[in-house]
Amino acid sequence: MKIILLLTTLIIMSDSKVYADDTAITVYSTATPGSINPNQFTGNRPITPGYAMIKQDRIVDLQKGVSELRFSDVTSMIDPTTVSFSTPKNPGAAYVLDQNYQFDLVSTNQLLEKYVEQEVIVSHTSGGKSETYRGTLLGTNGGIIIQQKDGSVVTLSSYDSVSFPSLPGGLLTKPTLVWLLDAKKSGDELARVTYQTQGMTWWADYNLTLTEDNGKCSMDLSAWVSLLNQAGSSFENTKLKLIAGEVHRAQPNVNVGRVYASNAPQVLEKADRGFEEKSLFEYHLYTLPRRVDLPNNSTKQIELFPSVNSVECEKELVFNGSQIFNHNYYSPISDQNYMRTSKPKVKAYLSFKNEEKRGLGMPLPAGRIRVNQMDTDDNSLEFIGEDIIDHTPRNEKITIELGNSFDVVGERKQTDVKVSEHEITETFEIRLRNQKETKTKVKVLETLYRWSNWKIEKSSDNYEKTSSSTIEFDVELKPEEEKVITYTVHYWWK
Repeated sequence: MKIILLLTTLIIMSDSKVYADDTAITVYSTATPGSINPNQFTGNRPITPGYAMIKQDRIVDLQKGVSELRFSDVTSMIDPTTVSFSTPKNPGAAYVLDQNYQFDLVSTNQLLEKYVEQEVIVSHTSGGKSETYRGTLLGTNGGIIIQQKDGSVVTLSSYDSVSFPSLPGGLLTKPTLVWLLDAKKSGDELARVTYQTQGMTWWADYNLTLTEDNGKCSMDLSAWVSLLNQAGSSFENTKLKLIAGEVHRAQPNVNVGRVYASNAPQVLEKADRGFEEKSLFEYHLYTLPRRVDLPNNSTKQIELFPSVNSVECEKELVFNGSQIFNHNYYSPISDQNYMRTSKPKVKAYLSFKNEEKRGLGMPLPAGRIRVNQMDTDDNSLEFIGEDIIDHTPRNEKITIELGNSFDVVGERKQTDVKVSEHEITETFEIRLRNQKETKTKVKVLETLYRWSNWKIEKSSDNYEKTSSSTIEFDVELKPEEEKVITYTVHYWWK
């Protein structure tokens, strides 16, 4: 059934007189990077997680005494408990008696319910013949019931269109904020309205181009902000700020607490292109010096900072035979068959230091990082992997997991074990094979998972203790070489 809604007279509640509208938006990085596909947000889809603070300045025509003031251009995802109204240039010019958020928006069902026991005109097609019924609307449950002027009653389970004489009072075409104000005098006054809205979020997208030359690794890095607006309203010529960090919010949602700025801004890009960055409380604030348009149901990409070229990096192959990361000891593992053999893939990683001497040294917001490498035969970029990075401060190391090595393989097996009541001694053999035509390095990660009291009794190769539960071997393999590492570890407990 296709419904065509006809209004012979459209009556819309008037807004306050507005001479200027200056909007500023601060969007918070609440989305998990890479979890949102912007292409899914077309048409009437579920709202994305995220929120923003909207700040709007308008010059309004105040009336002396008690009067009503309406703002209709607010988002449909507004949190009405966060609304604030003020007159910043003339504090106390108007006192807020009460404020309301009206969202009884016009719809077919709303109009039909409002017009029960009133006259409407309904068009209906049956058997290829179009008929028009004029009469009093008696009910709308399960269809339309109309009593015509001759007293006859018609029931229609489907219809083509309904014509109403006017828009009933109390129905709106837009969500509207309404204040009851007590103004000291009549005249134009700058009004500032702030509120929090859901349906907006942002994250960073990084593009990395890897270059390998004679065993040396370098990269070019560019960064973009992906901004999603599905808050139910479009914004034109607006100021834009972004907050990177994990801002705590009470449940249910309440207004974000006051935060204080510190440190001079760091210019990440030219004023007409990218963002300026500075610290804000325990977070980072990115301000775009130019204004932007943010249409509803859209994504926008803006360069975060200029491309950085020839950044020194490190490619790393890692074999973790136990596949255990960040191990915590809870109780001794006494099963002698636990993790006897394994043959996991050798993983490929790319890492770099976020420091100024490498052309970086700036806070990097969380986001997805995509890595490409140049095919020198035709000078085309080929995708080789991607990963998600967390919010990363300056001078910290970033490690990206790209995938599994095709030509380097490893296997791990227990070759000996001795068990007694409160101790275990076991020996492992780790085999690595390099089927490449070039030499390669592999880091072997061994987690000593049985218990926190352990000692390496003997080892075929040098190793480094990197944590209370981990040792690492650095292995260099010649082309088509197989390397065998053995070690014996003794555990004890009471």
